[in-house]
Amino acid sequence: MQLHNTLLGTVLLLTGAAQAAPLQLSPIPDARALAPLGTLVPAPKQASFSAGILPLTGLGVLVVGTAPELGWAMRDLRAEWKTRLGAELPDAGKVMVTVGTVADAGLAAKVKAAGLTATGAEGYALWVEVGGAYVVGADARGAYLGAQTLRQLLTPGGLKFARISDAPALSQRVAMIYLDQYSAAVNDKLIPMLAALKYNRVLVMSNYVQWDTAKAGGFSHPGGASKAEAARVAALARSYGLEPIPLIETLGHVGWMFHGGQNMDLRQDTESQNPWAYDTLNPATYTRVILPILKEAVDVFKPKVIHIGHDEVRNRDRFPARENGKALGFEKLFVDDVLKLHGFLRERGVGTMIWHDTAFADSVIGTLPAKLPKDLQVAYWNYAPGNSFGLLGRIKALGFPVLGASWAEVGNAEGFAKSAAQVGASGMIQTRWTGYFGNPSIWDGAAEQGVAFVRAANSFWNPAAGSVPNAEGVYRASYGPEAYRATPGMVVNLAPLVTRSLTDNDEKGWILKGADIDLRNLKTGVNRFGAYKFNVSGAVMLKGSRPAAKDLPERVTVELGRKADSIAFLHTTGWPAATAREVIGRYEVRYADGSLINQPLEYGRHIRAWTDTLTTSMIPAPAWAGKTKDGLDVAVPVLDWVNPKPDKVISSVTLISEGKNANLTLIGLTLIGEGK
Repeated sequence: MQLHNTLLGTVLLLTGAAQAAPLQLSPIPDARALAPLGTLVPAPKQASFSAGILPLTGLGVLVVGTAPELGWAMRDLRAEWKTRLGAELPDAGKVMVTVGTVADAGLAAKVKAAGLTATGAEGYALWVEVGGAYVVGADARGAYLGAQTLRQLLTPGGLKFARISDAPALSQRVAMIYLDQYSAAVNDKLIPMLAALKYNRVLVMSNYVQWDTAKAGGFSHPGGASKAEAARVAALARSYGLEPIPLIETLGHVGWMFHGGQNMDLRQDTESQNPWAYDTLNPATYTRVILPILKEAVDVFKPKVIHIGHDEVRNRDRFPARENGKALGFEKLFVDDVLKLHGFLRERGVGTMIWHDTAFADSVIGTLPAKLPKDLQVAYWNYAPGNSFGLLGRIKALGFPVLGASWAEVGNAEGFAKSAAQVGASGMIQTRWTGYFGNPSIWDGAAEQGVAFVRAANSFWNPAAGSVPNAEGVYRASYGPEAYRATPGMVVNLAPLVTRSLTDNDEKGWILKGADIDLRNLKTGVNRFGAYKFNVSGAVMLKGSRPAAKDLPERVTVELGRKADSIAFLHTTGWPAATAREVIGRYEVRYADGSLINQPLEYGRHIRAWTDTLTTSMIPAPAWAGKTKDGLDVAVPVLDWVNPKPDKVISSVTLISEGKNANLTLIGLTLIGEGK
């Protein structure tokens, strides 16, 4: 069906009453338009950009050298062309994209002639100009990482001109991933994304891998990943330049070894019904469980380092609880356990890493660390924003290789990375705690932890870079990359249906709180919000339990009479919901044949309050973000509802509120595509 200008009737159904109003639908060629974000992440140390573009026509790619990393660079560049442009990047061309290292004398001379530098481990020079594009690494790893930057310069029209000299501030840049029954669906997306963000290691939560030892002992969890999957993920990570560090929590956090009620004779606290720690003085702890599993992990991952946990050991169970343990004291029990595991791994050529908090607590830092081997890598976690990371330097001064470990809160990774660079730490780890069997929540449920991977990558590479503009959008575009293209559609003018203005100069608009806390900075008219265009004239705010929303309609019906591939809703709620995933309303989509589909709106998953800027789900796309007059951060996302019946005419969409604290509020509606 061809798009054309039209006026359609609309019906606004108030509670117990009906009211007719004309509604305008206007065709546009770019109702949804995915385009490059224009932000390089991580931000290079030195970069300049001019207005030119290297055209795609006649462009080929040339790799100079045989290192595996150069082949990976070729693979990733070709994948970028295919995904974003639907085009091939051929070997031959009139103008070339050249990838290599300074080991080639010709490329080293070109770097010098370009006035750039490619020095230091993982460093690279990159430039795009009329004569072609060059990525030249100080080493093969640097060339691979430089190719990740070049990918971000790709536009539908060509490669943006740029001149970059770059190298990382921190040598180890680690992101945490999980192994569970959902592993493949998540890690196959997450691993390439982490590589593109220039991480070089992954900390792999491996407690519940279905080890042979666990199967034989009856404590294998059905939700755990198979050993074959663990091996596959390790190989996949390495093929993207990410060295795997398996994390198997030992001493504390060992509920995994008691799954199914097994090994209860090995618990430290015999009164514990949900054991947290094991008995270090029972030889069977090691011979039956811990050492065989560590051996399996070495065989499967072939790692350089294994993280053995050892955090929060005394947080839940009594430790020591047994009389023989009490006689020796906690410090000796802890140290002897670390030495046993460290020695076992060292015999197999594998290093050991632990969390800091138990071994370097204030009560023991003066004595316990001196008894630990100095090649023990220590991960110091501190989840507070700011710059108070003094223990990082103290652990290093005690002679241990130390890494910082940051969390999702804005400002934490940014401040921590600066401190890590200042004290000469070995690197940084971006932790992720989405639950042992919660892998999919990295996209839907705990997406803020995925967004944090973007922010942390920027700071780990370049601590001076500052914040990442639209980190949510970068995460969305990196985890699930899509083609750069525009899709036509129709913007709907909701003006006749508006129940509240976005501005509130007289405490009669928006949420009736006055001009200091309204949405006046969200532009009206036809504008782009993220990848979508909407015609904004106000808000179709529905009834809620708050006094300011009690007199609003419970439902509004919009008559459409058009086919569409999807419907984009620019929407929010006036106030937050009481609980996450609470259903606060729904969209009722009615087709011309009389069939009906209901789309429930779960708070935090499909919709959230304009004052709730924590992105827990990427089901809604980032759209508009700004501030109120008094400086409060606010945001409004877009739910792109994919139409399962694109061959049928959509007769109407009815907005229905449940009348709760979070009240459905529609600000824009756009039909995407023309259906079939």
